[in-house]
Amino acid sequence: MKLSVPGTRRTTSSIPGGIPGRVPGRRTTAAATAAATGLALVGLLGAAAPAQSAQAPARASAPSAVLAAPDIPLANVKAHLTQLSSIAAANGGNRAHGRAGYLASLNYVKGKLDAAGFTTSVQQFTSGGATGYNLIADWPGGNANQIVMAGSHLDSVTAGAGMNDNGSGSAAILETALAVSRAQLKPTKHLRFAWWGAEELGLVGSRYYVNNLPTAERAKISGYLNFDMVGSPNPGYFVYDDDPTIEQTFKNYYAGLGIATEIETEGDGRSDHAPFKNVGIPVGGLFSGADYIKTAAQAQKWGGTSGRAFDACYHRSCDSLSNINDTALDRNSDAIAYAVWTLSGAA
Repeated sequence: MKLSVPGTRRTTSSIPGGIPGRVPGRRTTAAATAAATGLALVGLLGAAAPAQSAQAPARASAPSAVLAAPDIPLANVKAHLTQLSSIAAANGGNRAHGRAGYLASLNYVKGKLDAAGFTTSVQQFTSGGATGYNLIADWPGGNANQIVMAGSHLDSVTAGAGMNDNGSGSAAILETALAVSRAQLKPTKHLRFAWWGAEELGLVGSRYYVNNLPTAERAKISGYLNFDMVGSPNPGYFVYDDDPTIEQTFKNYYAGLGIATEIETEGDGRSDHAPFKNVGIPVGGLFSGADYIKTAAQAQKWGGTSGRAFDACYHRSCDSLSNINDTALDRNSDAIAYAVWTLSGAA
């Protein structure tokens, strides 16, 4: 999730077939100009074993409709996190915009998706004098006039590796996309996944993408699902309340697990759903909390420690592999798959 600091920057963009201009939001960003897509990217890192955690995920019965969606293996999601952590360690300790760690992170995700049969494209922009990248992945088939899109920002802040913010969301939607491939899913609607650059600088990548979508292409997106911090160490279970259908889909999933949710307010306007919402695209998503403090009532409902932040390592160097709650990451990953299957007409 991006820093909440005062200040205004302006984003401009112009790519062939796109619409230059700005999308209003709570913050705008540094000047963004178009460049080539489909870049020649560096080689991929090899797979690594997932890190061990003392937190064992709790299992519960899901709603009957979720049976059509797969259980997302926690070990696989954590293996992606381990790779992102290794990438950060090899590149100055972070995966921030304009740094080598970000591009290496993008290469890792792109390689997995290419091998799984997705059609990937890389969108390039400039912000703060540095080149940034969005990664877009389309699953073949489905109604191209009705697109269900899931996205997460892939960049970290410069202070650390960003395992919860937002390795957690990036790894969860990557493994969901790979589950789509394993199932050879044939959804009614078209499925698209995205990993955004420079979110921490003010939603630069996602805003650039939305700004440069022709109006007709915007109209094809029936829903955008955002996942920014889904493994907080002292977690809450928050659901975006923007679009009623998307909101109810997530609530149904958690009701089936017997887990009460709350409306997400901490991240309003502060993550990559905002540019989509600002142009009228239905949005929704999940969130496990950042630097807001967990109340006694929330601790009674969800466990964890009251009087402490949901993520005390938010935007700090300690946002490492040990800063992940396995139970929250596991539940939210499964909820993502449930929503993707359900909203795309695959369930």
